[in-house]
Amino acid sequence: MEQQAAAAAGRPGQEPGGRGAVRGPREWRAAVIGAPVAHSLSPVLHRAAYADLGLEHWSYEAIEVAPPRLPVLLDELAAPADGDAGRATWAGLSVTMPHKQSLLTLLDAVDPLARTVGAVNTVIAQRSGAGPALLTGFNTDVAGIVEAIAETRQGGARGRPRARGGGALVLGSGATACSALAALTELGAGPIAVAARRHAGPGRALSAAQRMGIEIEALTWTPGEESSDAAIARRAAQSQVVVSTLPARAADTLAPHLAPRLSPARGKGGPAPGAGGPVLLDVAYDPWPSVLAAAWQAAGGLVAPGWLMLLHQAVAQVRLMTGRAPRVAPIRAALARALEAR
Repeated sequence: MEQQAAAAAGRPGQEPGGRGAVRGPREWRAAVIGAPVAHSLSPVLHRAAYADLGLEHWSYEAIEVAPPRLPVLLDELAAPADGDAGRATWAGLSVTMPHKQSLLTLLDAVDPLARTVGAVNTVIAQRSGAGPALLTGFNTDVAGIVEAIAETRQGGARGRPRARGGGALVLGSGATACSALAALTELGAGPIAVAARRHAGPGRALSAAQRMGIEIEALTWTPGEESSDAAIARRAAQSQVVVSTLPARAADTLAPHLAPRLSPARGKGGPAPGAGGPVLLDVAYDPWPSVLAAAWQAAGGLVAPGWLMLLHQAVAQVRLMTGRAPRVAPIRAALARALEAR
């Protein structure tokens, strides 16, 4: 992420070449886009960050954007800053499905990590004059996954312990799964297996793995089929890290097969419960806990909730958009309040 932040010289929140020098009275605008997007907690996170940083002239909203309208919105984002002090200038976008992969061909530039992963979740409008902004795509999902797993493995202590033995398993093969591959590689987890209905296609994990220069084992999984669920659950129990990138409830059928496999009584070289035990990151956080997460934790495993990934990727996004590093604690507190209110 440091490389990503450094790459955004001239980012909207600071003068070109400056570090942390927030501009004056101009109003800045950012948003999360997707379809659907009404459920997004990104506005809660970014607004909390702006409040912590004292960025009174920054606003953040959620905008429903269907695929046909995406190019139109990008044109608005790149438009020259309006001299009218009453109009906000676009700073950037947070991006959720279904736009993470289609943006790769619509932007002026794409950060190397996002290009390799094959998914963009952040767009920065880089401005260096009166002309149109340069739209650059970044990926902060990787950082979010890394930080969520690291924090869970060590109870919030600083540093990033590398995953130890047992390999890793990714459930799903879409855009977030591609980010998970990069994150697991950074954490030193391997070998990595990917379980999904299908693996072929330019936006799938197999293609991303080839771009990353890593080998993965492709496992065909049919959720709801007893033997298939049992086989994937068995593989999960043998892994030190499991990342489910599936929508809410899509992995529920694995839960009944986990209890006898992650039991503390398993012993004999299997993953131990508690500190250093196997970690499940379930990116679906509504409802929470998910059926899979509840079963994993009941069986003695460690659980990283999806909102933890959301928190850390948002912190990285704020740094890219504003040039400032917000404190995590106030944003975490705002997120907790929002989750409790649901």
